[in-house]
Amino acid sequence: MATLTIRMADDTHARLKQLARARKVSVNKLMEEFSTIALTDFDAETRFRARAARGDRKRGLELLDKLDQAVGRQARERARRS
Repeated sequence: MATLTIRMADDTHARLKQLARARKVSVNKLMEEFSTIALTDFDAETRFRARAARGDRKRGLELLDKLDQAVGRQARERARRS
């Protein structure tokens, strides 16, 4: 396991301590959670970009149009039931 020292403004550190306390975790655990989220986001974007580079733009736009239509139908059904 590695040790990392970071510099940040005192008020940022205080707010992070408050957040950690509210979540009932240590600041160390909070930073570990943030790191995991950041890496997961990065990995997802990297995979998305790699797939997009191999993909068919026209087919992708067709799928997005199909999704928009499905979402619109669901919204209309919810509104009708309300």
